[in-house]
Amino acid sequence: MRILFMGDVVGRTGRDTLGLRLPGLRKALGIDLAIVNAENASHGFGLGPDMAHALFAAGADVITLGNHAWDRKEIIPYIAQNPRLIRALNYPPETPGGGFVVVEVRGGRRALVLQAMGRLYMDPLDCPFRTTADLLARYRLGATVQAIVADIHAEATSEKMAYAHVFDGQMSFVVGTHTHCPSADAQIFPGGTAFQSDAGMCGDYDSVIGMTKDNAALRFWRKMPGERLGPAEGEATLCGVFVETDDTTGLALRIEPVRVGGRLKQTMPEVV
Repeated sequence: MRILFMGDVVGRTGRDTLGLRLPGLRKALGIDLAIVNAENASHGFGLGPDMAHALFAAGADVITLGNHAWDRKEIIPYIAQNPRLIRALNYPPETPGGGFVVVEVRGGRRALVLQAMGRLYMDPLDCPFRTTADLLARYRLGATVQAIVADIHAEATSEKMAYAHVFDGQMSFVVGTHTHCPSADAQIFPGGTAFQSDAGMCGDYDSVIGMTKDNAALRFWRKMPGERLGPAEGEATLCGVFVETDDTTGLALRIEPVRVGGRLKQTMPEVV
């Protein structure tokens, strides 16, 4: 199975550019499963239902959220009706929406996609390790599903790495989101799980993690809140990760970064 995960979509420039390019990326890479983190798509804070609809129409099979999941209140009824839009698994049980979804891809294959949220320097949610382990007890890689992908939305790289190592061999791919900077540690762990600490963002990198430079810098320089942060609106770089898995075992065969457009060095996997 060929899987494409696109990092946090930030603002209009991120969502418009991804909407235009995602169909071509799916075709060029022969993608079976496309996952997009879109928790910053609405002016950098949250996701609107119309934006989710547009990303699905562009080719996203699953959309994940994060700590800004509820910034747009309109998303609450939408997420309750759309199982392919998921929030973190380790929110309390009565939270709207779901933390995972099983989708069918070409050839009748099935993929489990989940999101967990870290707790270090973030909200003290339920344990992401324990809630993930409980879910994986219900789905077996290479048997009940042909692929398992986890978006670990966390501040600390150490927590993301620890999470991936704990579930090495039980998932196809673990990818970090939230910090908006693509990491250079794409690898396949000894047990066969692909991992990258952070997928990066789909947004303007002439910015401070996607937000306009001046207002963001003033918060550090003067230690005053200043004006509300807003997303930078220059040309976006689309950052993501490509993973190919073995359909028999569900384990990863290769992992490569994807960077298209904008300021960062470009890279695209070669496929045949």
